[in-house]
Parts: sequence; C-alpha cells; structure tokens
Amino acid sequence: MADQEDDFITQRETMVELQIRARGVIDEKVLAAMRKVPRHLFVPQKIRPFAHGDEPLPIGEGQTISQPYIVAYMTQALELTGKEKVLEVGTGSGYQTAVLAEIVRQVFTVELLSALSDRARALLQELGYTDIHYKVGDGTSGWEENAPFDAIIVTAAAPAVPKRLQDQLSPDGRMIIPVGAGFQDLFLISRERRGFRKKKLLPVRFVPLISAH
Repeated sequence: MADQEDDFITQRETMVELQIRARGVIDEKVLAAMRKVPRHLFVPQKIRPFAHGDEPLPIGEGQTISQPYIVAYMTQALELTGKEKVLEVGTGSGYQTAVLAEIVRQVFTVELLSALSDRARALLQELGYTDIHYKVGDGTSGWEENAPFDAIIVTAAAPAVPKRLQDQLSPDGRMIIPVGAGFQDLFLISRERRGFRKKKLLPVRFVPLISAH
C-alpha cells in the first residue's frame, strides 16, 4: 500500500512538471496545491491508474473531472493571493474544490446534483478540509447570501455569462468561466469601477452547465 502511495506521489510530480509547469503555469501556490491534492482519490477506483493523465475523466452522473492542466490554468488565472473568499460553481468530484482550499481562506461550492455533492463533501471532510461550505442547488444563481466573492470559478460551460454570477463579484473581483455550446472559449471576467471587462483566454471543452430552471 505504501509503495502504491509513493507511485501516486511520483505521478503527481510528473503531472505538475510535464503537463502544468511546462505549459506555462508558474504560480507556486497553484503548483504546490496540485502536487499535494491526491487526485487519484477523486476518480472512480477502476480508473485510478489513469488519474494523472493529460485528459478529463468520467466521475459518474454524466460529469467529468477536468484535465489537470485546465484546473491549474483556471486557478492561476484568478491571481489568488490566499486571502480570498471564492465561489465554485460545479463541485463535481471535489478536486478543483480541494485545489482552491489549499490556496484560499474560504471556498463556497455549489453543485446541482446531490449525489456528486454528497460524495465530494464526504471525501473532502475525510481529507481534513474545514473551510469549505457546500450547497446543493442551481449554480447559475450563485450563492447570494454569501456574496460578494473575490473570485468565482465555473467548471461547466454556460451558453452566456450568467448575470447573477457576475453581479456577485466583489469590486476588483475576477471570474473564470467557459462559454459556448459544443466547443467553448474560456473567459476571464474582471469587475472594474466602470463595469465588467471580458477577456477570451483559450478554447476548451466542458460539460454543459445545467440550470434547474
């Protein structure tokens, strides 16, 4: 068992160096989080040998755990200092949640599918994460009673940027979100004094963001 854990640690190191740092993710806080979080625990047991591959993987309920590079890229794009309160839309496996929790003060995570939320919560609590708040509900509505948020990360693709999420950003807050149908583009939304600035980052492929409405 110890040998297997050592193997997973080695695989995480290789993942960080070859898939993430080599592609330009240089934020040391993000790299440290990606090294530390045991990614293999967030995928079904039968596909754990593939947990550190350069691709998304199925986690059940028609959802996926994102490719490691995309998790790191999106996290770095938020330019987190460590003091932020972050909203995550789409808890999914809980992996991105854990990466955020390694870096920031508080994470609020919303998931529409209760089976995924419950599974992620149980694992994250087992791993010792205490500053994560969980909600089962429609992520397109955000989490208004806990707004504003310094950063928002959306881990599924919306047809357009949800206005309710945008409005829950704090002054100078940043949101990263995939937008589009089929193939999408990743956008960074920055709240500025005169409104919102929208910057296209790169093409991506995410599962659709499902609204309860």
